[in-house]
Amino acid sequence: MLIPLVDRIFEVYRWIILARVLMSWFPNLDRTHPVVVFLYKVTEPILRPVRQIIPAVSGIDFSPIVVFILLNFVRQIVISLLIRMML
Repeated sequence: MLIPLVDRIFEVYRWIILARVLMSWFPNLDRTHPVVVFLYKVTEPILRPVRQIIPAVSGIDFSPIVVFILLNFVRQIVISLLIRMML
């Protein structure tokens, strides 16, 4: 029961990051809208450190791709640890 919950949390966070990426395609979006503010508040603490290590190239921010890869890696580790704890 815990493993599907953890897996779902990672999945929801990936969708939140994807929503933020899609938002960046709309420059005229109201940045003060509560949904936009929420997406930035939830994703920026993870994206900012990656962005500082891997800067944008030709205006393209690769930090979401790196975060997707890292999240998948962390998800696998967490689920493996949970499985081992349950044995």
